[in-house]
Amino acid sequence: MTIAADPAPSAAAVPATDRVPRDLPVVLDPVVWHERAARHAERADAFSAGFRARRLAGRTHEVDDFLFTYYPHKPSLLRRWHPGAGVVLAGAAADDERAAWRWYVAEAAAAGSAPGGVRVDAFAYLAARGSTASFIERILSRTAARPGRFSCFGLHEWAMVYKVGPGEQRHERLPLRLGSAATDEVVETHKLACTHIDAFRFFTPEAVQRNALAPTRETQPDLEQPGCLHAGMDVYKWATKLGPLVPGELLLDAFELARDIRSLDMRASPYDVSGLGLEAVRIEEPAGKARYAAEQRGFAERSNGLRTRILAELDHARRAAAAGL
Repeated sequence: MTIAADPAPSAAAVPATDRVPRDLPVVLDPVVWHERAARHAERADAFSAGFRARRLAGRTHEVDDFLFTYYPHKPSLLRRWHPGAGVVLAGAAADDERAAWRWYVAEAAAAGSAPGGVRVDAFAYLAARGSTASFIERILSRTAARPGRFSCFGLHEWAMVYKVGPGEQRHERLPLRLGSAATDEVVETHKLACTHIDAFRFFTPEAVQRNALAPTRETQPDLEQPGCLHAGMDVYKWATKLGPLVPGELLLDAFELARDIRSLDMRASPYDVSGLGLEAVRIEEPAGKARYAAEQRGFAERSNGLRTRILAELDHARRAAAAGL
């Protein structure tokens, strides 16, 4: 058992290759974990502030609201800090609000031992959701192991409006930057090679037949690759699905990556996003393609770092569960 008296380093500072077994359990001093929880809530609130304000005012934002509308993880859940598996939050009494959170359990103090507190029940979580955890582990590890593809140029967004009629495009408030005919021409003069089912399923029927692949839910673990923007955003989704097994700092790093990716996703789309204060990445031109691919490579590197960190947390959670924690 290790008692941590000093604040842990930022999750962003943890090496992506760090999957070295850690002590079990770690007991966090109340001052330490209260500070980490407060920093987490402050960071999460900053991420969701615009969305919450717009929701109260009855307004929307096609770029910044996406992570809160596409993924079913509310701002109130985003601001909940979790320490991850195998960590006892010392001094948190059985009547602490965390003890009532799902997958948490009170840890009684033992005579001559470290103080009691509250911890994540990794054993119970994996007993109930082991198949989900295994699927996430499989898709993250396989995706990270594959080379990235950097020649799709974000054409999935263009394929979603290919040959659509009036009133049929997904974001009706945003005009098409080139107009309908020129947008269709971009699709027709480029190769569609989308690997992600959750982008492909929104293709228009006319665009589906133009794609080099036919992704399905069943083939998802075999097709995901780190160059895909949607796969990068989904790192956040997988982190939310693992719930309290993922430390809060890691969850927010995944959210931040997804937010940055969403910006490129829409800047490179056929929509005119100038009204949202964004500069278009004109992927129909050579310079735009080069810019898109450069940003895409950066996101692939960041997403693989996060995948490795999530896999490390899963390894750690299984060790904690095996130890009865």
